[in-house]
Amino acid sequence: MKLTQDIILKQIHKKAKRPMKIAELARCLSIPDAQRREFRSRIKEMAEAGTLIRLRGGRFGPPDEINLITGTFQGHPNGYGFIVPDKDDGEGDVYIAPRNTAGAMHKDRVVARIESRGNLGRPEGRIIRILERTTSSLIGLFEPLDRDGWVVPMEEKYFHDIFVPAKNKHGAKRGHVVVVEITSYPAKHQPPIGNVTEVLGYSNDPQVELKSIFRKFGTRTDFPPNVIKQAEQAAALFDKEEREKRRDLTNQIAFTIDGETAKDFDDAVSLNLTDAGYLLDVHIADVSHYVTKDSALDKEALERGTSIYFPNGVIPMLPFGLSNEACSLKPDVERLTMTVRIEFDRKGNVLESKFFNSIIKSCARFTYTEVAHLIEKGDTKNHYGKTMGVLKQMHKLSRILRKRRFESGSVDFQIPEPEIHMDSEGQVKRIIKAEHNDAHEMIEEFMLAANQAVARYLFEQKTPSIHRIHEAPDEDKIAAFQEFIDGFGLRLRSTRTVRSVDLHNLLRKVHDRPEERVINTLLLRTMKRAQYSEKGLGHFCLGFDHYTHFTSPIRRYPDLTTHRLLKACLTRKHSAREKKCLAKEMKEISELSSIKEEKAMEVEREVNDLRRVQFMADKVGETFSGLIVSVTPFGFFVELTKVFVEGLVRISSLTDDYYIYIEPEHKWRGQRRHKVYQIGDCVKVRVAEVSLTLRRIGLTLQQPL
Repeated sequence: MKLTQDIILKQIHKKAKRPMKIAELARCLSIPDAQRREFRSRIKEMAEAGTLIRLRGGRFGPPDEINLITGTFQGHPNGYGFIVPDKDDGEGDVYIAPRNTAGAMHKDRVVARIESRGNLGRPEGRIIRILERTTSSLIGLFEPLDRDGWVVPMEEKYFHDIFVPAKNKHGAKRGHVVVVEITSYPAKHQPPIGNVTEVLGYSNDPQVELKSIFRKFGTRTDFPPNVIKQAEQAAALFDKEEREKRRDLTNQIAFTIDGETAKDFDDAVSLNLTDAGYLLDVHIADVSHYVTKDSALDKEALERGTSIYFPNGVIPMLPFGLSNEACSLKPDVERLTMTVRIEFDRKGNVLESKFFNSIIKSCARFTYTEVAHLIEKGDTKNHYGKTMGVLKQMHKLSRILRKRRFESGSVDFQIPEPEIHMDSEGQVKRIIKAEHNDAHEMIEEFMLAANQAVARYLFEQKTPSIHRIHEAPDEDKIAAFQEFIDGFGLRLRSTRTVRSVDLHNLLRKVHDRPEERVINTLLLRTMKRAQYSEKGLGHFCLGFDHYTHFTSPIRRYPDLTTHRLLKACLTRKHSAREKKCLAKEMKEISELSSIKEEKAMEVEREVNDLRRVQFMADKVGETFSGLIVSVTPFGFFVELTKVFVEGLVRISSLTDDYYIYIEPEHKWRGQRRHKVYQIGDCVKVRVAEVSLTLRRIGLTLQQPL
């Protein structure tokens, strides 16, 4: 028998009727003598991973067979927590009371026994073993206590304060934000003990707050010297010989369209009219020419996975010498590119796609605001010549493509996004609704078309690649969503086989209706997260069978990988052996890139939260109108209309009644007066507290609007 963990577990479920010792299990499963040592090793590995549980007397059994579960502990500031099970059995998370946490910390992998059911039928349990401590250090606020001290974690879910003996303070003082290494984990009647490894500075320093976020997530802001040196050398890899190998498009009208503050221009566009319709060229910076596979520069890019953008700053995937200079498609300079050429008929049907190495010279660096103004008002001063004519035709084509895409079932969520503006001194000046105009939509359609064309070509070549996938939402989540929209008289065609076109039609129905925001918000939360995969599972929200990321190789590693794959496919065919190796490599890169993307999003989210609380710090006591955008078991979040910031109204602050949380309906309802607070309600609130350290804005309800 092949001794994989899955096979062993399957056999144990089938044949072992009770917990057994390893020797008993070996006999029960008929393990040959020659495999006994390997079997013993596998059983121990499974016990460490939690797929088997070691009981008293050295006996082993599957967790579900002995009323145990394994999962990840999610802490709560009040000292209790929940276990998110490894296996979703439909029961949901398991509540763990403070007395039953057994010293577990937030994010630890644990084994627990389910002991009872709460009033709402939720399982409640007790942690009996900690399988893995996942946190080795934390960021926190130092508080002295005589000669010793404590570190209060900045993330509230870590509800244990960490004791720091005097010898381990290393200069930390009251109010310092520090990095503390955990040397001893919490046990019965004993707090965790730690060692201060770095003092970042005082908590009221904005730069310290920013630095603490990067430390928390292990985000490197600087590049190693060897990577910087290699980037400098790579930037010079543009010679006459390379120029002659490429298709010269420097006389073509090509330009970039990006945000006001962008410096890494990785895409430019060109358009010509044909007898059949349109010839669109999407030129993408040829980063793969400069960043060779398995070089120090490449390994660093893979480790970072993506650039991280935040207000007034960026942590790039590649050194600035490449991202902002050699690879950036700046105006009036020749740049190496890969061009995706797509011919469309007048109805937006793709007639042909081609791909080739090219060289371009961008004639202009446009911003989205400039282009939107030109589209709307025209070239009133005749400054743009032929470029204006190209812009008009591009806009026309993008409207055709956009209309076709939504008719095919693409889903467009109308959720306003905040845009944080900083002043020259690094202070938050204002927070406004991010603009999304015709220029954004035009570039969006062209990039989608290019990504789709590349994905389709690689699929046709049967080449293993990195797919950008988005799976259909879970049936139970769609059913819960349907239950909610029943209250608005709305129905989906089906909750079992929901299609993207069904969701698109629903959002069209509620457009400009009062419930539009709430339905868009809840539907978005119902969706799964898009990710990278070696499997071509399609993109549900876009309605595409094949999709990849190709158009941003300066800031995303999967795009850089796709460039290399496309280049290879254009020059030769891969052997069966090469394809097998490629498939394994694509799986590894996809998994790592998805992890890095999620981490980058967490960093960006936390930096944005910091900027929001900094902006609100001087507004304690002020009153704002707002919209309830989320309802939780502990209160509801309100988005303040004028400043585009969210804060929390805790249910404990409502003293006019006893309120019951009705989760399926996303509402709180008073038991006596039957007053309801639900997602989508307009309310008036007062800013009660702003905590920079905890990134928290506390609100109190004034009155409904």
